[in-house]
Amino acid sequence: MAKTIITVATTGAWPKKENNPNVPMTPVEIAEDVYDCWKAGAAIAHLHMRDDEGNGTMSKDKFAETVSHLRKNHPDCDVVLNMTTSGDLYATDETRQLHLRELRPEMASYDCGSMNWMNSALFINSPQFLEELGLNMQAWGVKPEIEAFDPGMIANAAYYLKKGVLKAPLHFQFCMGCANGIPGSMKNLIFMKETMESLCPGSTWSCFGVGRSAMEMLYGAVALGGHIRVGMEDNVLYSKGKLADSNRQFVERAARVVREYGNEVATSAEARQILGLRG
Repeated sequence: MAKTIITVATTGAWPKKENNPNVPMTPVEIAEDVYDCWKAGAAIAHLHMRDDEGNGTMSKDKFAETVSHLRKNHPDCDVVLNMTTSGDLYATDETRQLHLRELRPEMASYDCGSMNWMNSALFINSPQFLEELGLNMQAWGVKPEIEAFDPGMIANAAYYLKKGVLKAPLHFQFCMGCANGIPGSMKNLIFMKETMESLCPGSTWSCFGVGRSAMEMLYGAVALGGHIRVGMEDNVLYSKGKLADSNRQFVERAARVVREYGNEVATSAEARQILGLRG
């Protein structure tokens, strides 16, 4: 049977408790939530941190505290940690990378281009930053997860692959339905997949859908042979008008979809093999 990797994105830089009281915010809450989701079938955990006011932060100390709690209290948990490099729009190029240098996670996000963010701010990923980040990730043994919010970012990845900033095989996360990014639809998901296959053959991919595109992207990714991401970073509602009770609830539904389709939910060890991680 085909193996499908489930990634859980527990927190993000948004939402806050007033949007959904069940979103984990502190290092202890995030670590415990990751463990719970791992038990439910999440092979990878995509980590964001929050400061004491609940705002997104790139604090290396918050990342370290989360990892320490997880490893100390749940030594059986072999979840793949995938740390964001984009948890604060106002972070410097340096602070976006400090936690990678010190903690050396197996994966980290690599947002392959700049964009207007949520109709309110600029999300800057300059060519200089992307080249520095890509080379540092190679040196530190961290596999980039290439976040593609539109097909132009796939083309950027192909350029950096040719230049040696990135190394094949690449792994993409198609970010569907984000404001100012490509809308989440099956037609657009197929277009993103075909663009990746043309420009970066041999790559693996996952996707998530924000808001009302969430279920279409979940079903679509499984049907098209991709992997999937779920969690409160992307959606606070489990269904129309109903707040999610937990991130585990999203993972359990994703696992049901994977199994009903006839695939198997990949373990963390299997995810490492599929993605070529160092382990």
